[in-house]
Amino acid sequence: MSAELKFKSHDLPEEESSYGKSRVKLTDLLSRLNQEKKKERNSNIALSVAAVAAISVFGIILSL
Repeated sequence: MSAELKFKSHDLPEEESSYGKSRVKLTDLLSRLNQEKKKERNSNIALSVAAVAAISVFGIILSL
């Protein structure tokens, strides 16, 4: 009985279940992909800068 309830909550509404009514545009997907890549690249750069700064500070402290 609990399995029936779980699957009933995952039913798609009528307008999304038919093939022709809801389509995803390829250009929208590509633009989202590019935005995610930019966000990931920026976070990787920020993490790298923070790591280099921490290592530099640690090296300066050890040299004193």
